[in-house]
Amino acid sequence: MDTNFHQKNNIYSLNTFDTADRLYCAVKGYETFPSPTVYAPKLPSVSVSASAEIVEGSSVTLTCSSDANPAASYTWYKEDVINPLSYQNQHVFSSILPSDSGKYYCTADNGLGQKKSESRNIDVKYAPKLPSVSVSPSAEIVEGSSVTLTCSSDANPAASYTWYKDNKVLATGQKNVYHFISIKLENSGNYSCKSENQYGQKNSTSLSIDVQYPPRLPSVSVSPSAEIVEGSSVTLTCSSDANPAASYTWYKDNKVLATGQKNVYHFISIKLENSGNYSCKSENQYGQKNSTSLSIDVQYPPRLPSVSVSPSAEIVEGSSVTLTCSSDANPAANYTWYKDNKVLATGEKDVYHFISIKLENSGNYSCKSENQYGEKNSTSLSIDVQYAPKLPSVSVSPSAEIVEGSSVTLTCSSDANPAAKYTWYKEDENSPKTSGHNFTISNIRPEHSGSYYCVAHNSRGRHNVTLQLTVREDFPQAAKLAVTGITLVVFLVIICLLVFFLLAKKKPSALFPAPGNRRDNNNKVSCTSPSQHTGKTESPPSHSEEDEELNYASVRFSTNQTDPIYYNIRSAGSRRQKVKEEDEHVEYAAVNFSPAPRTVHQDSEEDLSELYSTVKKI
Repeated sequence: MDTNFHQKNNIYSLNTFDTADRLYCAVKGYETFPSPTVYAPKLPSVSVSASAEIVEGSSVTLTCSSDANPAASYTWYKEDVINPLSYQNQHVFSSILPSDSGKYYCTADNGLGQKKSESRNIDVKYAPKLPSVSVSPSAEIVEGSSVTLTCSSDANPAASYTWYKDNKVLATGQKNVYHFISIKLENSGNYSCKSENQYGQKNSTSLSIDVQYPPRLPSVSVSPSAEIVEGSSVTLTCSSDANPAASYTWYKDNKVLATGQKNVYHFISIKLENSGNYSCKSENQYGQKNSTSLSIDVQYPPRLPSVSVSPSAEIVEGSSVTLTCSSDANPAANYTWYKDNKVLATGEKDVYHFISIKLENSGNYSCKSENQYGEKNSTSLSIDVQYAPKLPSVSVSPSAEIVEGSSVTLTCSSDANPAAKYTWYKEDENSPKTSGHNFTISNIRPEHSGSYYCVAHNSRGRHNVTLQLTVREDFPQAAKLAVTGITLVVFLVIICLLVFFLLAKKKPSALFPAPGNRRDNNNKVSCTSPSQHTGKTESPPSHSEEDEELNYASVRFSTNQTDPIYYNIRSAGSRRQKVKEEDEHVEYAAVNFSPAPRTVHQDSEEDLSELYSTVKKI
């Protein structure tokens, strides 16, 4: 190659120099003794002190060598690093790190030229670094979505991985990922991984996977679970699994009762009106669910009972009557019936029934309702059985014989409800005599004699009874008879004889009937005046010697009650037609007769008897 030298004394200047050139010099004339040759560095070589695998922490020396004259100076570089690492022919790692892995080269420079070595790769082997677990997607994990777990761990050579869930082995192998195609609720948990190679192993910390999901079907429970008694403390709980936690809405009988976060509903002191069907709804951002209903049946002691009667109108003897004891209680009450504070019946029935109520069923009725929580007694209900008048009883005052001119009171009484009203009638007369219990006849006269009947009536019916009333003409007192007896007898005899002779002149056969037609009255003929039926008697006529064959009447007072003088009982046939139509069956009073005290007549050995009547109730 062409080389130009410029001599200046013993210095030569080389304008151009090729690193491949080798130069030397010699003293002229002594060319056989040339100087050492000078030349630029040759291609440097790099050597590593550790010929085996370079493991993290070991000491490693890189050496750069290059033939050069004069000797070269060296500089170390790492690829992708701008600044030099060192300026010596050796670069030493006292404790090499994984980060020291890479490609290294050096340069040799002696002023005549510079050469760069080839790169030498340094691969530092090391155990896995602390792994970490990540999840994708990193947002909320929803049930049914696709989820991937990744275990990240730096290692050389590459690590193998073991997956754990809640510290239990889930999977092993080379994969540093774990995949859920459709994650489920039961996949929630703490996940970790272990990375390992021949140089060591490391376990990651845990990553919690919280699978979120809509509420499951909620259920309602009650505490206490036994019978719920009025006034007790009761708590309802709505149980529903959800993530995130659900909010709750409470319903009673399908109407909103409360809303909010609480899954409990509390009664400090539960009441009867709290009975009903309770349900709840749980919801979060992923959905909602409604529970089925739970029935709350609040039990309580009987309320104050009341007694009612059906029919509620007037109660009539013989009708069907039902008493009802009304008392709200839970559980249903048992009932005890009372009449006039005496036990009548016990049992489960709240009714007491009369098929055909009777008079003796009248009274005050009450009931008692009771269950295991208490008992209550009702107030009394009065049952007043109404009925038509019973057979009336009649009485006459005074009870002795009825004498003309006296005052007589007829009294009629009948058991009836409502109380009977009374009307007095005399047979064969259309108009009533009077109304009321008593019928008083002042200054009674013979024409007042006859059949009287009393009609007892109320809104339920009527009943009547008949009595016979006979008025006797006034008799003298016993003392007066004793004083005037002879006068009366004489007077009567004269009257009788006058009548006898008058009749004899007109029609003798009237006085002397044929023997077969003669009336037999105890073998004696009674001579009576026209006032015979009023109780007045006549003395017998004097005996005539001219008519020996004639039978003279003797005046005699008969005590034979089979042929009563003063009283007789008539049938109801002559009663007014109106009364007859209303009362098909008429019952009469019985008439008893008792003889009057006897008075002895001065001229007669016979007894003078007066007949009195008393009317008795049948």
